[in-house]
Amino acid sequence: MTGLNRRRIAAGVLGLVVAGGGLTAAPSVQAYDTATMKVSCSAVKFHKKPSKSSTVVGIGYKRDRARVDQFVYKAKERTWYSRGTVTRRSDGKRVRGHAIYRCVNPYGATPPPAYPKRP
Repeated sequence: MTGLNRRRIAAGVLGLVVAGGGLTAAPSVQAYDTATMKVSCSAVKFHKKPSKSSTVVGIGYKRDRARVDQFVYKAKERTWYSRGTVTRRSDGKRVRGHAIYRCVNPYGATPPPAYPKRP
């Protein structure tokens, strides 16, 4: 099995999220597997889980490098999250967690993907 196939399989597995507790799998929103982007907000909190009330594991600042590997939609909050690792420019520390999509957006100005409404 080639490295590319392994990455595709791993990305597919990471794209699945347990549909309990208000989290749902987001169709067609797999992140790039080698993309690096920058934090666009002045500061963004990285949470342990995709929730505003989850434990904060670190903070990323504007223009810090971030590598995203998954998107998650939290139905109860009606919010998209990007999961990934940010490398801070100030001290070189790496922080891994979930950040609000609008601040860690690999697609630039593009809004989050539309999520289908339940029937």
